[in-house]
Amino acid sequence: MKIARFDGGRIGIVTEAGITDVTDLAGVESGEWPPVGPLRMIAEFDRLRGPLEEAVASRPAKSLDEVRLETPVPWPNKLIAYPVNYHDHAREMTSTGLANIQGFFLKANSSIIGPADAIETPNIDGREFHHECEIGLVIGKECRGIPVEEAMDHVFGFACLMDITVRGKEERVMRKSYDTFTPIGPWIVTRDEIADPSDIEMRLWVNDELRQHANSRDLIVDMPNMVAIAASAMTLYPGDIIATGTPAGVGPINPGDTVTIDVAGVGRMSLPVIAGRYGANVVFDKPYEFKRGA
Repeated sequence: MKIARFDGGRIGIVTEAGITDVTDLAGVESGEWPPVGPLRMIAEFDRLRGPLEEAVASRPAKSLDEVRLETPVPWPNKLIAYPVNYHDHAREMTSTGLANIQGFFLKANSSIIGPADAIETPNIDGREFHHECEIGLVIGKECRGIPVEEAMDHVFGFACLMDITVRGKEERVMRKSYDTFTPIGPWIVTRDEIADPSDIEMRLWVNDELRQHANSRDLIVDMPNMVAIAASAMTLYPGDIIATGTPAGVGPINPGDTVTIDVAGVGRMSLPVIAGRYGANVVFDKPYEFKRGA
């Protein structure tokens, strides 16, 4: 099942026919603040699935062209990310701080945007802003201290995710937490739709140039271990999102570009890049030159 959020917080199920509005059944109030309805829906999905499937079979569907898609989980309790989680990316960054050594970090939830939004580059002089192509895991069940072999039982689904960053040596959390720096969407594909999470192709283009192409089989820390590691340190809640890491090919984006991500079996979304008004601060006054490794 593909679960989308659209037109001011409404919930829809996406099929080949289009999108079917199931906001009433999902228990979500359109326009609510804070927008935590999707978290309740994910937590109660086992009970809701039957009525949602019946609604798709009996209700009319709108064309996706008639709605504005929004990020499916705008208010997760946590946005978790794993750094340097592909060997080829470690080589290009000349990094020894791999995910299986450093563990995870957290990004600001306010960096999340949806597939119809724009990536805004901060007004920081002398810095590059890079794209990172990733898969987002959405947690479905509360968990803490779970064994690796049970970890994927707590995953609700998958989404496309971009991790945008200010390139530099400053704290990773700050460089990756600017508003608009975590596009997630275009919907959540439930776990049962993906036959093998260890074999998912993903690609990213900037304009017409293919920059990144990888498969989840090449992860250093695989998805079950990512969930288990996070849950060893903190309680994971329905709707928490894990960014699984990026492969090689990271590179600059600039205002006027269009960034497109495609995750096989999950979805595809394209976002424009525009110049933002904010971002300059004393931390980024020092120049930094990004150099790829051998």
